[in-house]
Amino acid sequence: MKMRKIIITGAKGQLGQSLNKLIRHFPDFEFINTDQAELDITNLEEVRAFIGNNPAYALINCAAYTAVDKAEEEEELAFLINEKGPHNLAIACRETKTVLIHISTDYVFSGQGFRPYPVDTEVKPESVYGRSKAAGENAIQKINPAGCIIRTSWLYSEYGQNFVKTMLRLGHDRNELNVIADQIGTPTYASDFADAILKMLSHPEKKFDQENGTSLYHYSNTGCASWFDFTIAIIEIAGLDCKINPIPTENYPLPAKRPFYSVLNTDTTKDQFGLEIPYWRSSLTTCIKEIIKNTE
Repeated sequence: MKMRKIIITGAKGQLGQSLNKLIRHFPDFEFINTDQAELDITNLEEVRAFIGNNPAYALINCAAYTAVDKAEEEEELAFLINEKGPHNLAIACRETKTVLIHISTDYVFSGQGFRPYPVDTEVKPESVYGRSKAAGENAIQKINPAGCIIRTSWLYSEYGQNFVKTMLRLGHDRNELNVIADQIGTPTYASDFADAILKMLSHPEKKFDQENGTSLYHYSNTGCASWFDFTIAIIEIAGLDCKINPIPTENYPLPAKRPFYSVLNTDTTKDQFGLEIPYWRSSLTTCIKEIIKNTE
């Protein structure tokens, strides 16, 4: 089989590094890694030139503005990266017949529901970050290149800075932590998500083509938890001695409003691609073992 090239934007982030970790398991793929220094996705002509000079089967857009609270004061920058960037990629991918895989978020939902959100749920973001990501989805869907938008939630990994690594550090340094207990979602291990994306791209029967345009999928690990539940699991798995106290959101005010419930319904993704999605706590155990191994 001919080697298929895949451009990865935001390759130095959690998901980008997780994709690269798995490349040995997908010998039919070759990655072209880019970050902001190699490709400014907010510049349409630069995007066109890069994709034109690097013909690829697909582009996985992991690049995003993800500073949820800072976005409340940097709205223009958040929209530049999260809306204009995907808009530019969609144009260039459609022109070159490159499959576009764009990563989005549970923050596009209001968080006022009580059942896992199906992919066709109306988006009602309540933060600048959520609105900017919803705008990016909309921009791609209007251009409608071959590919898909995949929403995920509560992403963590052994790379970069994330909730798991922060709680491990705090749990080691402190005797007691207060953690929000009334926001419910699904912790998602970036390595599992990366594996799912590459399996979706290599599925023998499911094709991404211009006839089908841009599809919409959800991916997260299975199960759900509050941030309090998540932290309890982190501390237990790591064997740390730290008391975790549950608190309501109102006791820990932040600039950006978070969804109170943002569990994603992944049935469509599982059914169409035959994916087996791990339970969140088992994946958390795997990740913490990797983090500990990397620090020894």
